[in-house]
Amino acid sequence: MAVLPIRKIGDPVLRSRSKEVEEITDKTRELIDNMIDSMEAADGIGLAAPQIGVLQRVIIVEIEDDLKVTINPVAVTKKGEAVAEEGCLSVPGKTGLVKRAEEVTITGLNAQGEEVKYELEGLKARAFLHEIDHLDGILFVDKALEVKEEEPEMLE
Repeated sequence: MAVLPIRKIGDPVLRSRSKEVEEITDKTRELIDNMIDSMEAADGIGLAAPQIGVLQRVIIVEIEDDLKVTINPVAVTKKGEAVAEEGCLSVPGKTGLVKRAEEVTITGLNAQGEEVKYELEGLKARAFLHEIDHLDGILFVDKALEVKEEEPEMLE
């Protein structure tokens, strides 16, 4: 497939609400493949379709070699709260402390159009909520209690 450029903060597509996917087609599956390639090339753990310029409600999250593709994701329950540091491929060079639910139940469809339901906690819950925010035009910096510049890595 293709590695596509990740849209950066300031791009108006990142502030737009994505449309529901009404039918999963070959074009939808191509979008998913491109998202996976783009996320892996950028060394990310999650990506939402708007981040590659497509206003459709599609997200991917891969943590601990567990790739989850979710179409039309909805957070149906949220429990607890935790503050943790987040970064974003669309907001390079910045991190922030963001308060999110500790546990979440997500429903949606997989790439085959089958209904899925995920009971998630910790980093997986945080990553899903972060990506769902992208579908509504929300960036982590909008919710951050504090934003800071990332420390540049030391070169040897």
